[in-house]
Amino acid sequence: MLKKLLCASAVVSVAALAGPSYAADKPTIPVIVKDTTSAYWQIVFAGARQAAKDLDVNVPELGAQSESDINGEITILENAVAEKPAAVVIAPTQFKALGKPIDEAAKKVPIIGIDSAADSKAFTSFLTTDNEVGGRIAADGMAAAIKDKYGKAEGDVALITHLPGVGSLEARNKGYKEELADKYPDLKLVADKVSDGNATTGLNIMTDLITANPNLRGVFADNLIQCQGASQAIAENKKGDTIKLVCFDADDKLIGYLKDGTIAALLLQDPYRMGYDGVKTALAASKGEKVPAFVDTGANLVTKANMDNPKEHKLLYPPK
Repeated sequence: MLKKLLCASAVVSVAALAGPSYAADKPTIPVIVKDTTSAYWQIVFAGARQAAKDLDVNVPELGAQSESDINGEITILENAVAEKPAAVVIAPTQFKALGKPIDEAAKKVPIIGIDSAADSKAFTSFLTTDNEVGGRIAADGMAAAIKDKYGKAEGDVALITHLPGVGSLEARNKGYKEELADKYPDLKLVADKVSDGNATTGLNIMTDLITANPNLRGVFADNLIQCQGASQAIAENKKGDTIKLVCFDADDKLIGYLKDGTIAALLLQDPYRMGYDGVKTALAASKGEKVPAFVDTGANLVTKANMDNPKEHKLLYPPK
């Protein structure tokens, strides 16, 4: 089955290729993510893998090698649907570009969206963080960290966006900017930078921000990869005490930076739940069962002060 899913511009994950042959007598529900190399998407796969065991279904783990490979993800989706699965779970790489392909796919099988939106109304169900709310929580966390350091939530702040045109990121940034405007008039957004999807670019952007803005007090990096670069720049310049960096998502290195104060806070989603409940919802939809149109999987601000609490600890260290 999976051999047909390979093409020049798209790849399946190593885990999928290395796994056993899929049983023909079980429903098959492919899970398609944006980037099989990312720690975040590996957690999604871990949740999907557990659902496959619990629900006795086949779950091919599919995805491109980078979030910028939009055409690759479209091809993977088209080839997955051609295999006539029970349903498909997908995290769209780009809002506009994935709209029509998802519309077409949904004419043949139920499509369950996770994490990021697409320009389509054909999703049977959509499971995601409320990213606007997440952006607002990030602004609140940054403001609180600045107030703790300086006595008041005031000064220059910035935003680093991972990639343009991604629905989840645009929603996060909207919430962040609106919360600053609504609640923190003394926090001035002096830079709104857009990266190209690479951590090295995030490092360079953050380094330039430090140089160009001596009064910079806070930065929001809206994605794991940009946080990797931004946090490295803050660590190298020893600015963790004076610049309060808040990021979406986490990996082991970023957790270490949270512990040592390089990062002020991490805004954590629940990718494990997205993977698990995505497959569970897809199976129910394939059977004609009623499923919710939208599920908010939650967003939680994790700081050094609360990171050892049971809820936050589980989000930082999800099952693998």
